[in-house]
Amino acid sequence: MTDSAHTLTTIRSILDEALALQKAGNLAEAEPRYRMVIEAGYRVAEILPILAGIVGARGGTEEALELWDAVLALDPGHAVAHHEKGLIYSRTGRIEQAIAALRASFAADPENPVTANNLAVMLADAGHKSEALEQFTAALALQPGNLHIEHQIRRLSAELVPFWHIPMLNDARRNGAFEAAIIAAIAAAGPGARVLDIGTGSGLLSMMAARAGAEAITACEVVPVIADTARAIIADNGYADRIAVHTALSSALEVGRELDERADILVSEILSSDLLTERVIDTFEDAHARLLKPDAIIIPRAASAIGCLVESQVLADYVFVDQVSGFDVSRFGALAAQKLPIHGTMTDWKRLSADVELLRIDLTRKQHASELQMLSIPVVEDGMASGIVQWMQVDLAEGISFDNHPDGYSDGGWLQVLHPFPAPVAVRAGDMLNVAVGHDRVTLIVRPLEVEAAQAELQAA
Repeated sequence: MTDSAHTLTTIRSILDEALALQKAGNLAEAEPRYRMVIEAGYRVAEILPILAGIVGARGGTEEALELWDAVLALDPGHAVAHHEKGLIYSRTGRIEQAIAALRASFAADPENPVTANNLAVMLADAGHKSEALEQFTAALALQPGNLHIEHQIRRLSAELVPFWHIPMLNDARRNGAFEAAIIAAIAAAGPGARVLDIGTGSGLLSMMAARAGAEAITACEVVPVIADTARAIIADNGYADRIAVHTALSSALEVGRELDERADILVSEILSSDLLTERVIDTFEDAHARLLKPDAIIIPRAASAIGCLVESQVLADYVFVDQVSGFDVSRFGALAAQKLPIHGTMTDWKRLSADVELLRIDLTRKQHASELQMLSIPVVEDGMASGIVQWMQVDLAEGISFDNHPDGYSDGGWLQVLHPFPAPVAVRAGDMLNVAVGHDRVTLIVRPLEVEAAQAELQAA
C-alpha cells in the first residue's frame, strides 16, 4: 500500500470515528477528528458544515460564524450556512445581521418552511411588521393550515390596520355624505375627470367615484396589507379596469408615472378624530402643488374642530392626579396624555359651555401656516372644567356636510377627543374662559390662559 493510500485510509477511519462519536452525542471527541479530516483536505465541503454546527452547539459562536463563512466561500448559495448564521446572530442580539442572513437563506431555498417561518418571526420581532406579514403568508403557503402561522398573520394584520376601519366602513351616514359629494363632483367635472383618492383604505371612495361614472381613478394606500385588500375588493366589485391602487404615500406619486396628468378631483378621508394627526395639511399642500389641477374639486373642502367645556370626574381620573395612598404624586400629571379619545355618548360629563368652533381648516387653500389665537368661551354652568371635548364638522361640498357630534354619534370610526387642561379650572356661569387654540400643522393646541398670559403668548407666537 502506498503512503498516499495509507493516509487516505487513515483519514477515512478518523472520519468514521468522528461520525460515530457525533451520533453517540460525544461532540467534544468528534470535533478534533473532524478538524483533522478538514486539515487533510478530505471532503472539506461536506465536513465544514458539520464542524461549524458542532462548534456552534458547543458555544464557539465567533468561530462557528467563521466556519460558516468558509462554507459560503465554497458555496455562496449554501442555504443552511446562511440560516445557521442567522440563528447565531439572533442569539447574540445582532438582529439586522440575523435578518439579512435569513433573507439570504430563504432566497437560496424558498421552499424551506423552517427558514420561511424563522425569517417571519425575526422580522416581526424587529418591528418590520409589513414585511413580516408577507413572510408569514409565504410560510403559510408552504404549511397550509398551520394554526400558529395563521395566528401570527391575524395578529400582525390587526396591528397594521387601525381598529376604526371597520366601524368607519359601517357608518352609513358618513358613507352617504361622501358619496353625495362625489356624485356632485363627477356631475360637475364629467366622467372624463381624473380622480385622485389619497389614503384609499378599503377602496370605498374610489368605487363610489367609479359608480358615479368616473373612468380614471388613481388611489394610493401606504400600508401594504390594506392596499392589497383594496385591490382585491375593487376587483371583486368589477372596477379593476378603472381604479389603480398604488402602495405608496401620495408624496411618492408623480404625474407622468402613476398619474397621466394632474387630477380634476381629490377625494381623501385621512382626517383623524383630532383633525390633523394624519398629516392632513402636509398631504393636501403637496397634492395641490404637484398632483392637482388649479381648479380641482376638493373633497372634503374644509374641516372644523368644534368643542365645549366639560366637567367629568370620569375623564378627570384619566388626566389628573394628586394625592394617592397618602403620597403627593401630582407631579406625574405633567406626563398625562395631551388628548384622550372618547365615545361621547358613553362617557359621563357635564357641559359647561355651548358648542363653539375652535378651528377651521380650508383644505382648498394651497398653503397653511401654523396658527394660534385666543378664544373667549362663555361659561354657562358652574363647575370644574377638565378640558374641552372636541369633535369634527366636515364640509364635503355645497350643502353636504358630516359631523360626529357627541350627542348623536357613537357608532362610527371617528371618536370625540378630550383636550385636557394642565389642571382643572374652576369656572362660574357668566364668566368668560380664555383659551389659546390653534395648530402646529400636525396637532391641535388647546390651552386655558389668563387674559394677560394669553396676550403675551399669542404675541410671542
